[in-house]
This record gives sequence, structure tokens and C-alpha cells, in this order.
Amino acid sequence: MGPQVETVDSDTTPPAEVDVVVIGGGIIGVSTALYLSDKGLRVALCEKGHIAGEQSSRNWGWVRVTHRDMREFELSIESLKLWRGLDRALGIETGFNQCGILYMTEDEKVMEGHRAWLANAHALAGDAFDTREVDSKTVASLLPGAAKSFRGGLYTPGDARAEPQRAAPAIANALRKRGVKILTPCAARGIETSGGRVSAVVTEHGTIRCQSVVVAGGAWSRLFCGNLDVDVPQLLVRASVLRTDPLEGGPTTSASNKQFAFRKRADGGYTVAYGFRTYTDLTPDCFRLFFKYLEALKSQLGALRIGIGARFFDELRRPRHWALDQTSVFEHVRTLDPEPIVRYVDTGLHEFIKVFPHFSHARIAQRWAGYMDVTPDAIPVISGVDKVPGLFIGTGFSGHGFGIGPAAGKLMADLVANDTPLVNPHAFRLNRFSDGTKIVIDAGF
Repeated sequence: MGPQVETVDSDTTPPAEVDVVVIGGGIIGVSTALYLSDKGLRVALCEKGHIAGEQSSRNWGWVRVTHRDMREFELSIESLKLWRGLDRALGIETGFNQCGILYMTEDEKVMEGHRAWLANAHALAGDAFDTREVDSKTVASLLPGAAKSFRGGLYTPGDARAEPQRAAPAIANALRKRGVKILTPCAARGIETSGGRVSAVVTEHGTIRCQSVVVAGGAWSRLFCGNLDVDVPQLLVRASVLRTDPLEGGPTTSASNKQFAFRKRADGGYTVAYGFRTYTDLTPDCFRLFFKYLEALKSQLGALRIGIGARFFDELRRPRHWALDQTSVFEHVRTLDPEPIVRYVDTGLHEFIKVFPHFSHARIAQRWAGYMDVTPDAIPVISGVDKVPGLFIGTGFSGHGFGIGPAAGKLMADLVANDTPLVNPHAFRLNRFSDGTKIVIDAGF
């Protein structure tokens, strides 16, 4: 079972008409709804399950600029700015804490990679961020209780953490108070068009007329858009995490190396993962999209494990097109809740305890897993759809969505409203996968 998420009051009846319907109640969906609402637009958000029920409540909770792909680096800087003011602006508690993030290592080759990233980041953004190379002594000061020394690392004091089980629900509750319709459980079955452009969203509880739709469906975005013959190249990768009971005397800085990653939680425990190890099931889409993902597969061979199981046959039987007056798969599967890979997370905890032996008594409170929606180049789609005016897609955040969620939502709101965009959206356009643009993978972090 996934982590316990804070509850959100729901509207029960869809409005007859709004300006924009947002489909998906994760961090991207609620952030998009927030900044659309800030522009004075009438907004309804439809979520088939509950707010933050999938990956938005199952991630590490990191809010970072460190080691971002350069194409989303400016977006991450803007997002950190928004995170810092979010609680005050909305009168909420997301658990945001500017704790700093450290990437430590014993390997000089890894340090060389850190330095190369830092040089590229400074060339792009100048002094707009505070990442620095740190030596062994500084690493030790950031990791109180560590029984192991490290050669050095990359440290960003301005990086932060927030609580994934709290953040998106808190934003959603704030939105309801300002009149945004939050509809849960309310699956969107599909989109109607008139004269070639978006005119309505058909939900399980009725039709909502609108001028624009934002699909922020995470793991479900490819399937949903496929019913409109809009191809969104996206595969799912399963990541597993655990949390401990409260522990005293450890680091408050979030940190990672290739063996494990951790952050201090607001409840006093730690969220721990096995470095960057992930798992993907072979599915029919893996074969359909094989050549688009070939470069990604080459770059991730050391961290990604592949297997075949029930998901292959479930998705093989799943219809790829459906009528909007019939019950959809989105009503049959309200929440994706995959089993965690126990050996992964327990190995991460073992490595964590090797560095912090005074935590040898650590008790696992819960393990869980979630599906990250990953694009061929591992950066998101934040884009309009040329062939369907009024349709916008925010998906494929490739494990980065929680941290950059607020800025991604603001950028999406700018695109929908045709306002000056927060950052240049060119790298995030959907048609980069079909216009001959070379797929480039950041093989670092």
C-alpha cells in the first residue's frame, strides 16, 4: 500500500462550463490549476482517484537545482523560488525546508563529473544558484555521525525538501477555497472537439464545456492522449522507497551517492532509497517505442533493471481507443500502487546504516513504490498540441516532477493563457520527438 496522503475535500458535481479543465491531481496538475487561477481563469481539476495518489506522493521529496539536466535547469531555479513562497502565499504547510542537498563521493571520476556539471551550470545561469564543490572536511560536517569519509562532493545550501504526502493536497485544498473545482474521484474519459479544437471534457459524472484542457495525467498521459491519436512517447519506470521510524542525531541535509539516498522527514524519520536503481516491466509500448528509447537504454544500463510480468498482459489486453459514453480504464484503476522491490530499498537502508552505524536500530515503518513517467530524453513535455488547438500536455517528468512542479505548472499556465512564458519552453515541446530533433540523454544524475 502506498503512503498515507492528506485528505482533500471534493466537489461532487462538475460545473457545466469553465475556461480550462486540468486532468490529473498530482503536483503538476494542482500547480497548473493554481497559476491558471492566479490569471483569473475559471478552472476545474479532475482526478480519477485521489489527489497525489500516485507518484506525486511517492517520490523522495527533494526540491533541487543540483545536477539538473541543463535543459530544465532554469525551470528548476524558478521552481525553487516558487517553493520558497508557496506556504506563505497560500496559507498552507507543504513541509518545505531549505535543508541543502549534498552529492558525496569517494571516486575522483565522479568528482570530475560534478565539476563538469558545475561549469556548465555556471556558464548557463551565472550566479543564480549557490552550488559549490566541497572537500572531505565539509562533507563530514554535513553528515554528523558518519563513520565513513568521502573524497568530496557537490553541495547546494539553497536546495530543499518538502513532504510529498502533504504538498499537492495542501495546494488543492487552498484552490477549493478560492473557487477552483476539485473533482475526486472523477475520471476524465476523453475530450470532445468542435471545429477541430477542444470544446469539452467528458467525465464519468458528466461533460464540462471548456476552451482548453491540460493533460497532467502522469503515468496515464500516453494512454489518454492516444485516444485522440496524439502520440506521447512515454514509458513507466518503477522506483521503490522506504521510510523509517523517527531517528535522533542524524544529518538534516539531504544527500546521495551511488549506493543510497536519504532525506530527513518532518515526522523525524528518514526517507531512504537505493541510489538511482530503478526497474521497468517490459510492456507492448516498450516494443512500439524501442528505437526512441535506444539511447536512454544505453545510458542507463548500470542503474535500470528490466523484467516481464503481469503488466505486459494487462496492457496488451487494454483497449487503446474507446467510446466516451462507456466506462473507461481510468475508472477501473483508480490508483497505480505497484509493489516495492524489497531488495532494492533494503539494500539502500543497509548502505545508509554502514555510513551511519548509530542508526543500526532503525526500524522500517513502510515500503512503497511508484511509477515515474519517463520520456526518451528524460525531460518533460510542457507543450501545446499543434494538431488539436486548445489541448496542452504536461507529462513525462522522469522522476523530476515534484521539485520542478510549481514552475512547470506556472509555465503551463503561461502557455495556455498565451502569456510571456516563465522560461523558454522550446526544449519541452511535444513535437521534438517527431521533427527530427536528436535525442540527447544526460547520463549523470
